[in-house]
Amino acid sequence: MDTFLGFDAVTLARMQFGFTVAFHFIFPAVSIGLASFLAVLNALYLWTKNEAYLRLFKYWLKIFAITFAMGVVSGITMSYQFGTNWSVFSDIAGPVIGPLMAYEVLTAFFLEAGFLGIMIFGRDKVGPGLHMFACLMVAVGTAISATWILSVNSWMQTPQGFSIGENGQYLPEDWWAIIFNPSFPYRLAHTLTAAYLTTAFIVGGVGAWHLLRGQRENPGVRTMFSMAMWMAAIVAPLQIFLGDMHGINTLKHQPAKVMAMEGHFESHEHGAPLYLFGIPDQEAQELKYAIGIPKLSSLILEHDLNAPLAGLDTIPRDEQPPVAIVFWSFRVMVGLGFAMLGVGLFSLWARFRARLYDAKWLHRAALVMGPSGLVAVIAGWITTEVGRQPYVVYGALRTSEAHSPLGASAVGTSLIAFVVIYFVIFGAGVAYILKLMHHAPALGERGVRVEPGPIRTSGINPDRQMRESGRDIAPETS
Repeated sequence: MDTFLGFDAVTLARMQFGFTVAFHFIFPAVSIGLASFLAVLNALYLWTKNEAYLRLFKYWLKIFAITFAMGVVSGITMSYQFGTNWSVFSDIAGPVIGPLMAYEVLTAFFLEAGFLGIMIFGRDKVGPGLHMFACLMVAVGTAISATWILSVNSWMQTPQGFSIGENGQYLPEDWWAIIFNPSFPYRLAHTLTAAYLTTAFIVGGVGAWHLLRGQRENPGVRTMFSMAMWMAAIVAPLQIFLGDMHGINTLKHQPAKVMAMEGHFESHEHGAPLYLFGIPDQEAQELKYAIGIPKLSSLILEHDLNAPLAGLDTIPRDEQPPVAIVFWSFRVMVGLGFAMLGVGLFSLWARFRARLYDAKWLHRAALVMGPSGLVAVIAGWITTEVGRQPYVVYGALRTSEAHSPLGASAVGTSLIAFVVIYFVIFGAGVAYILKLMHHAPALGERGVRVEPGPIRTSGINPDRQMRESGRDIAPETS
């Protein structure tokens, strides 16, 4: 077998797609949340005329613009990989997933791109009403974009509404069934909520950083931290509830994935334990050093302490997903989810005692948990995608049968190139974002700078001309 550094072409192609998706996923997750956050900030400023909201809008707008750009660029390479590394999958499943991907571009990406420039540069050019509309359209566009992509992914997880043609292609028969497949509503709700929660903890982490550095009297810092903690307190329990619903749906349609998540190699006829810790040994088909709570898994999944749960002993070896990866990624995701809930409850306690801006341990916890949402969404994605194995279209098309006829050396070389280029280019982008976050939102915060140029709008006053040229440093007041 042709190998590269000990890996065959299929494994290398999976590693390359996994790396690029994991790298890409963090940017849309932040963009979705930030777009809605910016729309809320702009609406609050127009409603209250409180300068703190405008200050925060301009502060986070710069970070959003960079994040959005990196999300677009990192996502393009994923589309190319369907043709380069997974051409068989593209040929067989293309009639189903191709139109859905096109709908995403037509209904969502064009919407985002069409209004993005107005949102970033148009505050003093188009009037507050149209600018607010542009902010809403960008926020809606990011959510619609995620909706189509998640519909594609959900169909790959729970495929329906298609037939197999004479040439082996999957032909759409019922678009409603394809789009609104059984796992789609749960995955959509769980993922969008994860994006909002991820953004809340990033915003809260930045606010906590500046509070710890003595910016307690800064209205922008106080506002961003307060809003983030409200989101954490409200959305974290909602996310746990949605995750539970999604898990129950997965048990119905992808039982092997749930068995791997729970570490259940053996079936349990009278209630299955919830394993908190263990070392999965797939070769021996056992969970070594297991520590669990009796019957709790049955209670969570079936809402019955004594409900029987089947184990991987009912699944053929060649149909089982890689248990160790799924087992541990699931625990990382769930553990971080409950840690987020803890921070949210901690913030409620501090708010009740009127110490939200003085509770240093809360600020330290929020700072440490700042990137937790990013880790959780990647862990959740790994759980979902690795748990689907050995299929790329669950129950229909195996991953080993979906790759392109490429040599391992070709795929391995491109993988190395991706790793190097991604870390150099996107590493620089992330470093610049961290640099922007390092400075607290200031009075008279500038938005995205525009190079000086000719002003084509008649009747503009000198102060407005200075703002449009990017040279205004005077504070904006309500």
